Amino acid sequence: MKHIIILGDGMADEPIASLGNRTPLQAARTPYMDLLARMGRNGILNTVPDGFAPGSEIANLSVLGYDVPSVYEGRGVLEAASMGVDILPGEMGMRCNLVCIEGDLLKNHSAGHISTTEAAQLIQFLEDKLGDDRVSFHPGVSYRHVLKMKGGNKHLRCTPPHDIPGKPFTPHLIQPLTEDAKATADALNRLITASRELLHDHPINIQRVKEGKDPANSIWPWSPGFRPSMRRLSEMFPINSGAVISAVDLIRGIGVYAGLEVIMVEGATGLHDTNYEGKAQAALKALKENDFVYLHIEASDEAGHEGDVALKVKTIEYLDTRVVKPIYEETRKWEEPVTIAVLPDHPTPCAIRTHTRDPIPFLIYRTDKEGDSVQTYDEFAAKQGSYGLLKEDEFMKVLFQE
Repeated sequence: MKHIIILGDGMADEPIASLGNRTPLQAARTPYMDLLARMGRNGILNTVPDGFAPGSEIANLSVLGYDVPSVYEGRGVLEAASMGVDILPGEMGMRCNLVCIEGDLLKNHSAGHISTTEAAQLIQFLEDKLGDDRVSFHPGVSYRHVLKMKGGNKHLRCTPPHDIPGKPFTPHLIQPLTEDAKATADALNRLITASRELLHDHPINIQRVKEGKDPANSIWPWSPGFRPSMRRLSEMFPINSGAVISAVDLIRGIGVYAGLEVIMVEGATGLHDTNYEGKAQAALKALKENDFVYLHIEASDEAGHEGDVALKVKTIEYLDTRVVKPIYEETRKWEEPVTIAVLPDHPTPCAIRTHTRDPIPFLIYRTDKEGDSVQTYDEFAAKQGSYGLLKEDEFMKVLFQE
């Protein structure tokens, strides 16, 4: 039996008035997810343990069956693993966004979804100007980068920038949680100030402003931690070999620590214009060669952060017709049975433009099991599913039940 998880990041939402008090999942035309829900079994899953913020790093670790309190060391170190940036003993890694600040407000968390090419030049510029024996900057994808600090203290209060779009940024600068962490917090806040001074007049930002685009005029470090101690998925579940496909460094980094092969897809952007067909074909090829594939699609989450209801509905429909459909139609021809699971990691409601900790809907379709009574795939129908409410590693356990 082969297994594939198709994860639509941030796909879950809340009822929206402009959609007739339906969620984007309810409003979207999703014939293939609905078909799998009818033929499969459904439930809801709590992906955010008590005491943790509902970040994608927390939720995806949880979906994969990890005990988050024992393995979580921040988002930055996971993304560093994807980028090939080694976090050595005594080093702290952090996610480092390029953001757009306008006046006193953090306008957006993505510097207007800056291109990877532009961002790489800005991050190298900051490395040349601010990097030293203690601090280094490492370029990633689009606005997502990594900052390393030797001797840093991770006991910091850091606000994810996607939690405060359009809000004053000063109250959300880095704060120490202990007296010992004060020096680290002060150093990081000085880096933010210095980056604003350096990036303001950079030619790339001058050109972006001329073109009506948001400038990448500040860094925003957050999610500090050290190298995590994570078991391979093959040590936890009946997986002989597996692969992960994502446009996002975070998910690829989790895959590295989980012992999964990281598969890159040309044209995978993490946005609504991502290469859906390329990802689906890569997943099918990987599934022929492995017995487990984790296919992650970021687009719906970004639409939720933008508060763009119509775009979020469109990304869900794209996922259904351009990913779920080809994977279902191809695998149903295979002699070896394939279990298909579909779920988000967390909700990203358009109304508040950030993540929530509400349980998410999931479906598990397997050719050798009868379905339950659920007829459609959405947040409310899934509550009537036969799996009920799952938590911790229960989702992965039922996924691999033969």
